[in-house]
Amino acid sequence: MRGSGQSELARAVDALHAELLRAGEDAARLRRILADRDPEDSVLIALLRRALPVRFLELVGTTPPWCERRSVVGKLVQNPRTPRALSLRLLPTLFWRDLAETAALPVIPPPVRVRAESHLKDLLRDLRLGERIALAKMATPPVLALLLSDAEPGVTVAALINPRLREEDLLLALRQPTVAPALIDAAAASPKWKERYAVRLGLALQPRTPRPIALLQLSSLLKRDLRRVAATAGLPQLVRVAAERLAEGDENPADSAT
Repeated sequence: MRGSGQSELARAVDALHAELLRAGEDAARLRRILADRDPEDSVLIALLRRALPVRFLELVGTTPPWCERRSVVGKLVQNPRTPRALSLRLLPTLFWRDLAETAALPVIPPPVRVRAESHLKDLLRDLRLGERIALAKMATPPVLALLLSDAEPGVTVAALINPRLREEDLLLALRQPTVAPALIDAAAASPKWKERYAVRLGLALQPRTPRPIALLQLSSLLKRDLRRVAATAGLPQLVRVAAERLAEGDENPADSAT
């Protein structure tokens, strides 16, 4: 049944697409096709993933009831042929997921992607925990930077597996005086990030890092960085003393590894 339904949808999309291409940019013909066909949302959403006449895109974005259906509008904004002005006007009506997908699409004009990120930032405080976790896995760097400060462990763990997370953004978050304990714990446990030397050093230099985690980083640090840890005011005394002793040792495993 599922295969039959998908085939029927594909046939409906193919037929409507062909008709629209024949109409070209003739606004009157396109308007008649849209009114006569009255496509279901599923058909329109699939159709909007294809190259379409610009006039048709404008009609969908300005003609009720289609311009009032948020799922349809989301895919309309993600079509690279949709006029920039129309996309910018429609962005505030989008669901958070459509905003996130729009921000991540390289074929979308930069002003539209930046505005999508801005709207998404405004929505963050109203998103439920599950939504923030899902967003953290797919967000672009400007939004991801905010999610790294989330107090919920599930959000920070999800952010650390986001392929768009850059090391410099994680280090910047770890340096913040108000860094969330959840981020420290997640970074120290992350299979990917705990192996990065800069992250280990960042954890050791962060006063809010729990002493057991901070001490665990020391054995992998070079002597110059151990001395830096030992000289950093605000770190726990135990961490500073341990770093100083390692730096004064005959040989630190991290130095021999280099």
